[in-house]
Amino acid sequence: MEQSIRIMTSRIERILHDNKPSIFLYGSVVSGDFKFGWSDIDILCLTENVIHPQQADELIDLRQSLQSENPENPYFGLFEGGLLTLEAFLHNSEDTVVYWGTSGQRIRSNYELCSFSKMDLLENGRLLYGNDFRHLITCPTRQEIVEAIKKHYNVIRQHGESGGSWLLDIARCLYTLRTNRVIAKTKAGEWAIEENLCPNISVMEKVVEIRKNPLNFNDEETKHWQSMLSEQIQSFTDVLEAELRTY
Repeated sequence: MEQSIRIMTSRIERILHDNKPSIFLYGSVVSGDFKFGWSDIDILCLTENVIHPQQADELIDLRQSLQSENPENPYFGLFEGGLLTLEAFLHNSEDTVVYWGTSGQRIRSNYELCSFSKMDLLENGRLLYGNDFRHLITCPTRQEIVEAIKKHYNVIRQHGESGGSWLLDIARCLYTLRTNRVIAKTKAGEWAIEENLCPNISVMEKVVEIRKNPLNFNDEETKHWQSMLSEQIQSFTDVLEAELRTY
């Protein structure tokens, strides 16, 4: 994985050399919570000069290009993030943005990190190349953090029907509400168990176990078990709702 990060960084720098890029790594890789089969590799590239259309065309399919060049390497398809100017990122203004996501890649007109990701970038991010501009990035306010958690709560209420990841997301929200800090998802699950916040501790214990070793739980029985977690997810969401009522 580290070799893949170096190759990706080098290729981005080569394409955007005249744009003076700064490339950051954040998320589960930096926190030590990366689990192959579950996690992404989160990066952010901020340039001093606007990305030209020809450069954007080369960057848009860079993940696939590197995968084709290195067919035995399973990591290039896991990179996600945005590549845009520092100015546009700081002011959330329109720009030529190359976006890599789980569902594909495309050119966008703007790009903004959620409060969780921004806090993680500022607190734990690693500079891979260029100048460290993070002192120019404003940390989310307490109100912005609470509002972001409320939005996440609404998403969980509407879509949290299966999968243990929702339970870890809820635990992470609760941790951030109480501490104003971010935490890796696995550690959030362990924290929720220690704090006795989960309506069903044994379910969270199994979710954490799966999170730690996802490739060992790729069987049909485990998949079926995770598909039946709707009641557990909504019950834990009730805990988050009660916590949010105090804000």
